[in-house]
Amino acid sequence: MTTASETPKARTVDMKFEIVVIPVSDVDRAKRFYGGLGWRLDADFAAGDDFRVIQFTPPGSGCSVIFGKNVTAAAPGSAQGLYLIVSDIETARNDLLARGVKVSEVFHDAGGVYAGPDEPYLFGRARVGGLDPEHRSYRSFASFSDPDGNGWLFQEITQRLPGRVDADVTTFTSSSELATALRRAAAAHGEHETRTGARRDENWPDWYAAYMVAEQAGTDRPA
Repeated sequence: MTTASETPKARTVDMKFEIVVIPVSDVDRAKRFYGGLGWRLDADFAAGDDFRVIQFTPPGSGCSVIFGKNVTAAAPGSAQGLYLIVSDIETARNDLLARGVKVSEVFHDAGGVYAGPDEPYLFGRARVGGLDPEHRSYRSFASFSDPDGNGWLFQEITQRLPGRVDADVTTFTSSSELATALRRAAAAHGEHETRTGARRDENWPDWYAAYMVAEQAGTDRPA
């Protein structure tokens, strides 16, 4: 996979991608489904009998989804390949299963060219069961659909490719995301202590911080 290498041009105005419109056939059924995912209900607005719009936001997301009556001419169920980025795909999948949502097994890419019956996703069509064997970012997925058949995919990302995150800005959108990052840093720090023979590293907070910033920015992590 290639990485971003183009020198960024001067930015004139921020452009925040915040809304995706989902076509549904039954507005109340869709509202029950997305509310059942644990997503935040932001709005349910109607104007007469001919217009209604509902907005939900996934936990920790800067982008929301809207659906309703007369908000799009797209056919119900035609929205496909809607990606939800998670730091722990098995935890995210288990959460939906506990909510009664049908979710595929975790899968990864088989590699190479494949023309089988699997539905397309970011890396192709061949879905092999289980996490990516090397546990690489971007490579593990799970899929589910809403009642109309609009298709969603979980994609696990723990480290961004270089150039995709501002190295001077590190953010965590929820306490659970921060906790997961801390666990990864703790595991890596344990390996660091084993290699160096240190019984206790008094500077572990600095090491954790450097590791977490580098992991999110896609730069070299401390060893």
